[in-house]
Amino acid sequence: MIWSRLPVVAARAFNVPPRAAVHLSHIGSTPIPIPASVNVTTTPTSIAIAGPLGQTTLPLFPFVKIDLSGQNMMLVSVEDAEIKQQRQMWGTTRTLISNAVTGMTDGFSVPLYLVGVGYRAALEDDPRGTADGGNGQRLHMKLGYSHSTFVPIPPHIKAEVPLPTKITLFCTDKHLLGLFSAKVQSFRKPEPYKGKGIFIGNETRPIKSVKKK
Repeated sequence: MIWSRLPVVAARAFNVPPRAAVHLSHIGSTPIPIPASVNVTTTPTSIAIAGPLGQTTLPLFPFVKIDLSGQNMMLVSVEDAEIKQQRQMWGTTRTLISNAVTGMTDGFSVPLYLVGVGYRAALEDDPRGTADGGNGQRLHMKLGYSHSTFVPIPPHIKAEVPLPTKITLFCTDKHLLGLFSAKVQSFRKPEPYKGKGIFIGNETRPIKSVKKK
């Protein structure tokens, strides 16, 4: 009886149309608002976005198409959404362009919180200046070690320390902001038993209980 069912199951499993239906990218097809303060120029292989906070250029795949005919609106499309690579890059490209528009107008910011007894941070001039590739400032942090931790601020990052236990980072590039935030956190990652460490944004970590013998 079991074997008699197998052909039916197999038929259902492999009953797939010879050509799959077109898969639209919900993210990729969403229009991108373009503020009046932003200027967009394109070439077949790149898109340049200029705004109050600066200018950035993003590379484009040849199959990506940019439509600027709408008023204060941009549409991103691809030549053939049935091709997997094009479908994947459709949404990714739209997200990168949208982030670039936001970065050149408002920028991005993220808070970092220092949690732990005696943990604190200060922003100070870097005695090495820009020798380490920074912008001339550095973070001076006390993180429970026997020594202080110094982190030079990159040229593309602006940092503020409104409170001894809070660092606020600003950048026009969301990806670079994330990388530097992760670098700062790496000096004292949140630990799972006492909840101490450097936390990014609204990040929370579950506290594990110590197993008693």
